[in-house]
Amino acid sequence: FSGKTIGIVGLGRIGLAIAKRAEAFDCPVSYFSRSQKSDVKYKYYSDVVDLAANCDILVLACPLTEETYHIANQVVLDALGPKGVLINIGRGPLVDEPELVKALLEKRVGGAGLDVFEDEPVVPEELFELDNVVLLPHVGSATVETRIDMADVVVKNLEAHALGKPLITP
Repeated sequence: FSGKTIGIVGLGRIGLAIAKRAEAFDCPVSYFSRSQKSDVKYKYYSDVVDLAANCDILVLACPLTEETYHIANQVVLDALGPKGVLINIGRGPLVDEPELVKALLEKRVGGAGLDVFEDEPVVPEELFELDNVVLLPHVGSATVETRIDMADVVVKNLEAHALGKPLITP
């Protein structure tokens, strides 16, 4: 893992946390986001295909919107290439799963790590047979610390709402 180039799609709170951890392994970090961030040192790509073509590992950490639906499509997967790895910790429909399955079977993509799936809980059967794929049952945030933090945010939002103040996470 050390020294691999990491491309992050979505440099919000989670994307930044991933970037920070990747840096600890001497991994150069680049990103694609709706807009360039002025307060980060990572290389910005205005096109997700260019980002995929210039990284070893592409991490999807963006929200699901009309613009990001199937953002990891055939063009992006082909740009990632036969040694590239796709990791999706965002939302299942960020990935065009039939295209990902084809790309993996045809060895056009080197591997995948998936914590979310397009039609959860359904997982394409072909993925279970591949030794270059890691599948998790949507448990990427299932740590005690994360669950406590999530509960704290709920309480703070309820307090803000009751006091007529803006919500922390609207």
